[in-house]
Amino acid sequence: MSDFHQNGIITDFHNLTRRSVEALEQELCQFARRRPMGLILPSLFSELEGPALSAIVDELVKVPYLNEIVIGLDRADREQFLYAREFFSRLPQHTRILWNDGPRLRALDAELEEHGLGALEPGKGRNVWYCAGYMLSSGRSTVVGLHDCDILTYERGLLARLMYPVAHPNFNYSFCKGYYPRIAEGKLNGRVSRLLVTPLLRALKTVCGPMPYLDYLDSFRYPLSGEFAMRSEVLEGIRMPADWGLEIGVLSELQRNYSLRQLCQVDIADAYDHKHQPVSEDDPDSGLNRMSLDISKALYRKLATQGVTFSSEDFRTLKATYYRFALDLIEAYDHDATMNGLSLDRHSEEQAVELFASNLLEAGNLFMDNPRERPFIPSWNRVQAAVPDLLTRMHEAVELDNQGKV
Repeated sequence: MSDFHQNGIITDFHNLTRRSVEALEQELCQFARRRPMGLILPSLFSELEGPALSAIVDELVKVPYLNEIVIGLDRADREQFLYAREFFSRLPQHTRILWNDGPRLRALDAELEEHGLGALEPGKGRNVWYCAGYMLSSGRSTVVGLHDCDILTYERGLLARLMYPVAHPNFNYSFCKGYYPRIAEGKLNGRVSRLLVTPLLRALKTVCGPMPYLDYLDSFRYPLSGEFAMRSEVLEGIRMPADWGLEIGVLSELQRNYSLRQLCQVDIADAYDHKHQPVSEDDPDSGLNRMSLDISKALYRKLATQGVTFSSEDFRTLKATYYRFALDLIEAYDHDATMNGLSLDRHSEEQAVELFASNLLEAGNLFMDNPRERPFIPSWNRVQAAVPDLLTRMHEAVELDNQGKV
């Protein structure tokens, strides 16, 4: 059972009473009269063939308060898109699929590239960004949720708890982040959050000194969770990273644009399991190797915008400080796991920390060697200023794809 402690500077919604999902949904149906709700599902086609997504759809069929569901479909050819239309057809909500590899959306993507406004690389960030644009063009939802499509432990109460703080008409929250313990098969998971982000934030506080931004990030219990809900207007002004820095980048944008009193986090699950990324020690372009590089660069970029200057010596100091914090945390995690009857492989944990420590230096070199890097996809406000009718044409393209005119 969750505690009731408010730690940090972000309001924390706990799971104190195990309130039933039916009770939450009954209230959410009332809230939906004033604040219609939608859901974004960024998906690879391969996830339609995996063990999680069909069960997720089975749960979403039962959700009574959602007004629309928008699926961003990546890496799908024509036959696979047609299969996806059939796969999601049992959803009773107003459901649309963005065929991101289809000719209509590819043409719009090329047009954005001509204006210097497109995403530089495919990935979850690009997928979510296009789904956000379609949500804005449809105008059907004033509260928008998002979660991944590979959640093996999914049940619809997760979504109800995620949406509740933003959907409640008497609350003033514009954004809500989900958190949960990463436990599966008797093991403690969540390596990147536990072994990279938490010790890195504490090391940055030591090296750079106290900073509101670092205290802000450190207030989130699971800053890398892929589950969040927001008011639709948040989608207009936010810039999204296209790489693995998506979650950190979104939190950074919110800290820049909104009062902390408008941001919160919520306990959405007792246990959470999804597809595990390999470490990929020998491949810096995949797995936790790539993820740690992108996350580290995202933090360096944000700190630079706040006046922090870095040198090669600073990155070496940061690596040493991070390494000490991370090793201390491994011992704490090991003891916590033992008390709870869970297993934790200290050897593989320390191997991951060694890789992450090395990548702090590599991310620093990449950051300093490429000062003109454009890490963010521009906000939809900027896109609409440059190409005023693009959202309208995107809506038309998605409707044609979903009506069978492929």
